[in-house]
Amino acid sequence: MQLSGKPLIRLCLVLVCLAIAVLLAAPGAHAEPTSTGLVRQDVSFRGGGGLILHGTVLTTPGTPGNRPGIVLIGGSGPGPREEYRQEAEAFARAGVATLAYDKRTVEYSRTHLDFGLLADDALAGVRLLRGHKGVDPHQVGLWGFSEGGWVAPLAAARSSDVAFLITMAASGHPPLRTQTWNLTTHLKHRGVGGSFASVIAGPAAQLVDSTGLFPAADYDPSQALRRLHRPPVLALWGERDTQVPPQESARIFRQALDRTGNKHTVIRFLPDAAHNGHLTTDGFDRIGGPLFHGKPLGELAPGYVQTVSSWVRAVAAGHPPTSSTATAPPQVTSSVPVPGRAWGAWLAPALLLAGFAAYPLSAILRRGPAVPAVRRLSVLGLITVASAVLYPLAVFVAGDGAAAPVVWGRPVAWLVVQMLAITVLVSAGSTVVTVRRQHRGWGQAVWLRLAPAALATVGFVPWALWWGVLRP
Repeated sequence: MQLSGKPLIRLCLVLVCLAIAVLLAAPGAHAEPTSTGLVRQDVSFRGGGGLILHGTVLTTPGTPGNRPGIVLIGGSGPGPREEYRQEAEAFARAGVATLAYDKRTVEYSRTHLDFGLLADDALAGVRLLRGHKGVDPHQVGLWGFSEGGWVAPLAAARSSDVAFLITMAASGHPPLRTQTWNLTTHLKHRGVGGSFASVIAGPAAQLVDSTGLFPAADYDPSQALRRLHRPPVLALWGERDTQVPPQESARIFRQALDRTGNKHTVIRFLPDAAHNGHLTTDGFDRIGGPLFHGKPLGELAPGYVQTVSSWVRAVAAGHPPTSSTATAPPQVTSSVPVPGRAWGAWLAPALLLAGFAAYPLSAILRRGPAVPAVRRLSVLGLITVASAVLYPLAVFVAGDGAAAPVVWGRPVAWLVVQMLAITVLVSAGSTVVTVRRQHRGWGQAVWLRLAPAALATVGFVPWALWWGVLRP
């Protein structure tokens, strides 16, 4: 049957509407120009474990020929793509097709971290960008920032699809050592010193490691770096980075990549740049830029984009720069190794807590006379040990902001803990006097009730000295 006239027009209209509906129902199937002059294409792809990830590919319109591409791997935390919009747009304007994607929140948390899974996500992004129109499939690389500086080398070491690697503020140390340096550096900036800073870098870090509370605490990034034989590497740090030790990290990168025989490793430091490569006056503030979670991200530091784009163009042209290392800037302070895992790190405070808790708990037995002095000592001991352990852990979780306010070079909360520790010693002395006066006529049951508190008091002194609550 042949259609003509109005029926044919209606059929054409229906087909056009269906085609439009199909296009609108397919996310990422079409590109749209943006107010920035870039072409934005929203995409979805399967990451590690089959999880669907969502991202955006940014390109310049009408660029002839195949251009290089880069996949952005964000730092710690939930890391939505919006946090890296400045980098994505800047790289795209420089002629590099850029994929920024929302970081997974499934199987990623403060207590669970799998760099291998994050590397799988990044490689899935590489595969997507390699198939993108106008992108040279042989010139797609990775950019990893901060935590992404551990993920990106691991991904590059796993796949020959990664044509080049750029890291920004990558730490050469394991995560826990990096975090202790970060915390102590920021505590020093707040005016904190003395025993509390040494507790964070020493026994508290050891406790966190020994109990498994810090995921991937001992991950060694140099192992992945030593497998990067082929891809050219550009490693960048801000001269005023206060979150990873730039001088030490650059040295580790240099040594590890030299061992692989990689002849195309370029190490540079960005002037006036903070941890994220954005403008700062001292490493702790950010100048300008958009707000993210109510705080300025800072404008991109001068020379950052030029350094990255010129290096990528040279690599894509088949002329990767030969290895070179810029002079490292002075580092705020040196990092210190975290004490190794030890069962005593958690067992010692656990025994002290059990010893001090034994006397109040045994009161339900109602055997023999109660000794108020021992009860006071036990309660004070419980509060002091619990506070001394929990407060540094709170700083690990919440950051250096939990240390405010600061008085006499110590957080006020830590001063309170130290005063409690002194009160425990005074209470112990008065308790000894009281027991000597009242012990006549006490039976074995009373002495058994007193024994745990007595042992805990004796053990409290060396533990408190080691933990720092009895040190200036």
